[in-house]
Amino acid sequence: MTRYRYYTATTLDGYLADDHDSLDWLFVQQGDPDHGPGDHGHYETFLADVGAIVMGATTYQWVVDHVREAGEGWPYSLPTFVFTHRDLVPVADTVRLVSGAPTEHREAIEAAAGDRDVWVVGGGGLAADLAEAGMLDEAVLSIAPVTLGSGRPLLPRPFDLRLRELTRNGAFAVATYDVVGPRGDPAV
Repeated sequence: MTRYRYYTATTLDGYLADDHDSLDWLFVQQGDPDHGPGDHGHYETFLADVGAIVMGATTYQWVVDHVREAGEGWPYSLPTFVFTHRDLVPVADTVRLVSGAPTEHREAIEAAAGDRDVWVVGGGGLAADLAEAGMLDEAVLSIAPVTLGSGRPLLPRPFDLRLRELTRNGAFAVATYDVVGPRGDPAV
C-alpha cells in the first residue's frame, strides 16, 4: 500500500521558510558531518522507498530557482506532481503540473509511485490538504534549534499527530510522527 510521507526540515516554532521563502536558517545548522542539514542519516533509505513526489508551487519554484542559480538541472528523476494554480512551466519531463484537490489526482500519483511511497516535499498547505483528505500517513521532521516567529508554516491547520520515533542528527531533533487526522475530528 502506498504511503504518503512528509519528509522535511522545520524550525522549532514550526516554520519551513521565513516570510521571504528563505531557508537560510537551515543551511547554517550543525548536522552530522556524514549527512546534510536536516538529513538524519536515513535519506538514501527513505528515497529508495519513494516512487513519486508531490509538492506545491512555492516549493517547486524555490527548487527551480536554486538549481538554476547553482547551474544544475532538476534534481529529481522520479515522477513529480506539482499542485498549482499558477502559470508554471515544467522544467523536466518528469514534472506534471496539476490543480484541484489531492483526491482528484490520487489514482495517478499512486500509479506513478507503483508499489513505493509518495514523498510530500512541501509545502505546508499541500501537506495539510493531503492530511485532511486522509492521504498523509507520516511526517518525518528534522527540527532545527532556531525560531523565526513567522513564515511558511509546517502545517497551517490543526492536526493530531502521534510520535513514533525520536532520533538526533547533530543539532537537529528528528521526529517521526503518524498523522492521526484533523484536530478535534470525532472520528479519531
